[in-house]
Amino acid sequence: MTNVQRLSTAPLARIRSWNKAVSTVALLIASGITTVPAAAAELIEVRVGINNVISDAPFFIANNKGYFTQQGIKITFVSFDAGPKMIAPLGTGQLEVAAGAMSAGLFNAAARGIDIKVVADKGSTPPGYDYMPILVRKALVDSGQVKSYKDLKGMKVAEAGKGGSPGSKLNEALQKGGLSYKDVQHEYIGYPQHVAALMNGAIDASVTTEPSASQAIERGAAVKLNEDDPYPNQQIAVLLYGGDFIKKNPQVAKKFMVAYLKGARFYNDALKDGKFAGPNAAEVIAILTKDSNVKDPGLYSKMTPNGIHPDGKINEASLLKDYQFYKQQGYLEGTSTVEQVIDTSFAAAALKELGPYQPKR
Repeated sequence: MTNVQRLSTAPLARIRSWNKAVSTVALLIASGITTVPAAAAELIEVRVGINNVISDAPFFIANNKGYFTQQGIKITFVSFDAGPKMIAPLGTGQLEVAAGAMSAGLFNAAARGIDIKVVADKGSTPPGYDYMPILVRKALVDSGQVKSYKDLKGMKVAEAGKGGSPGSKLNEALQKGGLSYKDVQHEYIGYPQHVAALMNGAIDASVTTEPSASQAIERGAAVKLNEDDPYPNQQIAVLLYGGDFIKKNPQVAKKFMVAYLKGARFYNDALKDGKFAGPNAAEVIAILTKDSNVKDPGLYSKMTPNGIHPDGKINEASLLKDYQFYKQQGYLEGTSTVEQVIDTSFAAAALKELGPYQPKR
């Protein structure tokens, strides 16, 4: 079962018992004792900030499949209604791990000395898996008023918030149409509200994630333009580690990554041809229906799943492109760099243990 609690300010004393517990277990095994007392095998709690969205799948899968337990970890999920709200508790050690979208806010936090690292992919858009498409109101396309990105000039386009990856994607699309980011009117509203806004004409287009994108299309409110993804392989969502977690408990952090990547690989085996149609699809949909905020099983067959690299690889070129966009728009405060917020060592260590990903046939 998924454990969800309110944000706790309790210290991480329990995690400090990790080395002691491991030493005890090793001594017992060396002595030929294979039944380990419950106290010696006590699981180490790791608190994970989530939004309960579909791209949280590796967490839910790893928890349901017992991958975290196998690593000696007990997961406590802490729910947030917005990713930026995780930054402060992650930086102060109230969370060990968080799942968030890349944004100017993360770089600004780093510039303020908040120690947070991007450690793995959590949501990206490889070919066929554009789960954050640009939608246009269907009436505008049917009338011929909008045929390509260049026709968006002067129109109202929605994003979930200022200074996020949707803005960078929109910028790429507008550039392909010979426009700049400032050539459209920007409306900042939450993804679920995009559907209603497209239906009632309050906006003309939007950069919308699943499942809202499929819902808008299914209800006849919007369509995707007949153009290629303007920003393939964008790094949208990431796995984040707090600085305290990395420095004080690197072995637990590595074990967490092993379980996370096992979950990511099981998720990848649910994907085929841009849909939830792989061999693990039924089981993954059942887990997501139970644990995520998308409770309708029928939606999963209609939506485009997000990509997650099975080895956790981060698209650093994408992060750099988005960083430059934030800088050009004046969203960045202080000085920070892309290199400053990335730590690939945990994914590399986990990959060494797990070996290459072998897709399920």
